[in-house]
Amino acid sequence: MIRGGKEAEYRPTLLEDVCRWLYSCVLFCIIPFAFIQLMRRGATRNKEYNQRRFERFGFVARPHKTGGYLFHCVSVGEVVAASCLIKRIIQAEPDTQITVTTTTPTGSARVRDIFGNTVHHFYLPYDLHTAMAAMIKRIKPKAVLITEVELWPNFIHACWKRHIPIMVINARMTDRSAKRYMKIGKLFKPMLNKLSHICTQGQRDYNNYLALGMPEARMTQTNNIKFDQAASTSHQSIGFMGLSLTDGPILVAGSTHDLEEQAMIDAVKLLGSSTAVNLRLLLVPRHPERFDTVAKLLEQNELAYVRTSNIDAISPETKVILLDEMGKLNSAYSVASFAFVGGSIANRGGHNALEPAAFSIPIMMGPHTYNNPVICEYLEARGALTKIANAQEIAQQCEAWINAPMKREEAGKAGRKVLEENSGALDKTLAVIKRNVA
Repeated sequence: MIRGGKEAEYRPTLLEDVCRWLYSCVLFCIIPFAFIQLMRRGATRNKEYNQRRFERFGFVARPHKTGGYLFHCVSVGEVVAASCLIKRIIQAEPDTQITVTTTTPTGSARVRDIFGNTVHHFYLPYDLHTAMAAMIKRIKPKAVLITEVELWPNFIHACWKRHIPIMVINARMTDRSAKRYMKIGKLFKPMLNKLSHICTQGQRDYNNYLALGMPEARMTQTNNIKFDQAASTSHQSIGFMGLSLTDGPILVAGSTHDLEEQAMIDAVKLLGSSTAVNLRLLLVPRHPERFDTVAKLLEQNELAYVRTSNIDAISPETKVILLDEMGKLNSAYSVASFAFVGGSIANRGGHNALEPAAFSIPIMMGPHTYNNPVICEYLEARGALTKIANAQEIAQQCEAWINAPMKREEAGKAGRKVLEENSGALDKTLAVIKRNVA
């Protein structure tokens, strides 16, 4: 592989190659079951999704041009985080082809929302050597950029064999993931040796990659691109369906999972017993397939609500709103009095707390924040983020902020300051890309 113009000396051992072949054999055996699952999902999704299922086997559309950048983003969070970097590259190299791959329909929809037809997009194939080789042959990228932690042995090997630089940007490596990868070192370590560079989010991620065997010379601690992305988003998403804080405080529960919607509902009921509190709840489930489930949950709890997809504006009398449309979370945060960030009561590691922080609003999260520990530690240390565990604590914190608007404002400003003080990962990442792409 070519790194900075010099051919790397690394060659995988026979045992390492055998491990990758065995991995490929196991994957080949389970692919038929995965394809059946794709067909089942296709029955409940749109026609386009069905037509694109063969992209998973490397049958992808050719781009208008070859020799560009290939970004792999798993789903919505990675697409959003990478978007500011992709936009900077488009601005600097307007004639260069950008290809973005995802693994989920929600990620695919987010690519379309942000970029329209300005980038080439398809689903990343299954990690079979033939599928990955076919995809790479059609795209012919000059560099591959993988966001956060999505490392596939055959994908990386296919690029390495063709001397295509592979970089992991905004790289995340939790302690739990590092322990798992150590157990499969003969499969994982060769991937590290085939990477050109890793740009880590923080010190934890840097140390874990170092412990797994990645040389320091091929790592840079750039900080988290999400700081830069959130700063740019806050200036674009102002206002949401006529909602106004003059009609009462608004709690936006963003990117929620199972159990978290019920916690929000219970908190609203607790606050409803207080005549001093006139709270409105805006629920934003993480995954679109749960929109109907959450709607039924609201009905079971006998709460009157509206779905944003059915209306053009929200009246002051509406107390519970279900945001059942993709790509509008930041607009919702822009009108919030305070926010809850999901995936944190549900054990999903917590989603991006910088999105509400960009709008200078205080934040609540549950105990599970291991996906972005540094961000959450910074926000909590400054008083911008409060950890809660259940509906009662949510209600208590909301009531405290409602009764002390100055403290609420201070907490919100502290979050915005954390964001501004830690920006700069974008420029560092671009510098790494420039060094590694000849």
